[in-house]
Amino acid sequence: MATFVVEADGGSRGNPGPAGYGAVVLDATTGETLAEAAEFIGVATNNVAEYKGLIAGLRAAHELAPDATVRVRMDSKLVVEQMSGRWKIKHPDMRPLAAEAAKIFPRSAVTYQWIPREKNKHADRLANEAMDAGKRGEQWEPARSTAALGTAGTSAAEPRTVGDAAAGAAKARAALRTTVPETEPRAATAGERVNGTDLTTPAAAPLGWAAPADLGAPTTFVLLRHGETALTPEKRFSGSGGDDPELSPAGLRQAEAVAAALAARGTIQEIVSSPLKRCRRTAESVAARLGLDVRVEDGLRETDFGAWEGLTFGEVRERYPDDLSAWLDSAKAAPTGGGESFATVSRRVSAARDRMIARSSGRTVLVVTHVTPIKTLVRLALGAPPESLFRMELSAASVSAVAYYGDGNASVRLLNDTSHLRG
Repeated sequence: MATFVVEADGGSRGNPGPAGYGAVVLDATTGETLAEAAEFIGVATNNVAEYKGLIAGLRAAHELAPDATVRVRMDSKLVVEQMSGRWKIKHPDMRPLAAEAAKIFPRSAVTYQWIPREKNKHADRLANEAMDAGKRGEQWEPARSTAALGTAGTSAAEPRTVGDAAAGAAKARAALRTTVPETEPRAATAGERVNGTDLTTPAAAPLGWAAPADLGAPTTFVLLRHGETALTPEKRFSGSGGDDPELSPAGLRQAEAVAAALAARGTIQEIVSSPLKRCRRTAESVAARLGLDVRVEDGLRETDFGAWEGLTFGEVRERYPDDLSAWLDSAKAAPTGGGESFATVSRRVSAARDRMIARSSGRTVLVVTHVTPIKTLVRLALGAPPESLFRMELSAASVSAVAYYGDGNASVRLLNDTSHLRG
């Protein structure tokens, strides 16, 4: 029977603030690094990030050997004492996380030990790398990690190649990343495998009726645009680069209406939200009805519209006519003043999509986000060109849906449904 050491950590720059976690699985006998995990989780507290790191570490260990014995080492006294059963878990945000961690292995297979922070540098470094990546609008990648601590043949000054469960995983991901067009997946080379999974796919998979039947349950994203803010009726640019407006009274009523409609359908299994207030408040209305938690995904935030934030289309046309024309003509053109191009947003949103599909395979996920991310997900599912973004209408609190299948195909099921607002 295998014995692993799991070291985990989490941090928040603001508590709550931008947060991330890191976890490493070690061979208890040799000290060899067997797996690493790290993720930027959006806005959260230190304790939430620490628990997320614990869960990620235990899951990575479970993937290696479900019958293993695990020794968890963390510098969080709170998590160690709560998971050991010596302290009560009073905070409502901690209870579901502790329950999730406790279900991964039998309780008898896991022990917990507090260690000083200086002895938890590996996981701490991974957590900080995840937060640094989040600040850049990215997610942590194993191939770029420098969280080495004197492992044989490894230098802390050079990025290592460490997979989630095997050393070749990061190399495979790096190869995929360097040969893929901006938003399209690359077919794997013959025999290519990651973590035991065959990645080989046809160079051009047949679509539609010509595709072979995929009998597995799809991963379904129910795409919900947030309710109105004060800026919505005036059709002002409102992205992630300006103020972070709350829902207006009308927006709050819309959030309650869509929450009631989704509760009546009874199909939502998870809720993921953009970090911006208008989405989180909309998501919380649904979560309260369904008894679910809201997970924040930073990749779902709206476009940064730079100097255009808060302006109407007409005002932008008057002040920045050349920049607006360029933006309308090319997905690679960014708004005035350092905003994001649609090409940049597409890369960010497609990466978030892939993370969510991997995490929630076969489930129905409510994705609460903004106009551009929803239109981007629909565009990519249809294989439509970037200019199609200007040819879709998405009302406040509208519902759309896309299903993703295991064979790589996607199906747009619904677009801009507002029937729940007309009752």
